[in-house]
Amino acid sequence: MSRLCAKYQARVAERGATAVEYGLMVALIALIILAAVALLGDNLSGIFSKTAGSV
Repeated sequence: MSRLCAKYQARVAERGATAVEYGLMVALIALIILAAVALLGDNLSGIFSKTAGSV
């Protein structure tokens, strides 16, 4: 019985660790997307302004 409890506790701990890892990956991806949008947003704004000015 104690082996069964130990096995269950190990699985629960593993799920918690996995959830934390997925959370960190999602946060990192979100930061990368925000940085890309911030960098490309200024460039795209300049391109659109230049195109609108020439039209």
